[in-house]
Amino acid sequence: MSIKVEHLTKEFDNRKVLDNISFNVEEGEVLSIVGFSGSGKSTILKILCGLLKPDSGIIDISDGDIAMVFQYSALFDSLNVFDNISFALQERKEFKGKYTKQDLQEIVKKSLNTVGLSGIEEKFPHELSGGMQKRVSLARAIVTKPKYILYDEPTAGLDPVASTVIEDYILRLRDETKATSIVVTHQMSTITRCSDRVIMLYDGHIVFRGTPQELLKQDNPYTRQFVSASIEGPMKIAADSF
Repeated sequence: MSIKVEHLTKEFDNRKVLDNISFNVEEGEVLSIVGFSGSGKSTILKILCGLLKPDSGIIDISDGDIAMVFQYSALFDSLNVFDNISFALQERKEFKGKYTKQDLQEIVKKSLNTVGLSGIEEKFPHELSGGMQKRVSLARAIVTKPKYILYDEPTAGLDPVASTVIEDYILRLRDETKATSIVVTHQMSTITRCSDRVIMLYDGHIVFRGTPQELLKQDNPYTRQFVSASIEGPMKIAADSF
């Protein structure tokens, strides 16, 4: 199950956030999309999962469910963990009525075990730490057995140890689900630990393609500036982007 993007363009307020970009993600691969804030990384994910429409371009995704792991978990505050995780199975028309209550309980329990959690089905999001909320969002993402998983800054707002835990589960989900995955991230540890390949965006264009090891070599001015977190270089940061 691969993803192929050709000549993708998206404009907001007369500014091309994505300008005729093309890339592919092979079956079972993890592609990281990196770049400074405002470079269009999350826009790509929103287009791929149908939250935004492109202005032009071709998106070729084989049949299969797409799961999105949002930057700040996006759990329903009014629902407990059980109902958050089982929401798609209870409400989406292709799943509604397919599972008994006992089936759902087993599915949720297995999903929580996959991300190292148990016995929290009755808790509400506000009763969980940030890292636990992230893991619940991962558990929610995999209940539909998706062929594709899109991660939008999965370690945002987490301390280094919690970030490592989330990275471990991204790798575990890759191995267990064989899903084709895209990870939008700024975090170097996520890039180097989780990615098979990396693309870097700037000013609506792809300015680097390669492996994490090639990114770390800093063989071009864009990768050099990104890896060193320097304000000096070809990439200029807009004052309203942070």
